Amino acid sequence: MNIVRNYRNWRRYRQTVSELSRLSNRELNDLGINRGDIPFVARKSL
Repeated sequence: MNIVRNYRNWRRYRQTVSELSRLSNRELNDLGINRGDIPFVARKSL
């Protein structure tokens, strides 16, 4: 069961990183996110 939860969290993390990476720098700036902060923000979303 722990493996399933870890896999789902990993998928959610990758999806969040992918979606945020598609945004322009201006859109990220509007959200208060720097491009280098995307992995950190994605981990916090879990």
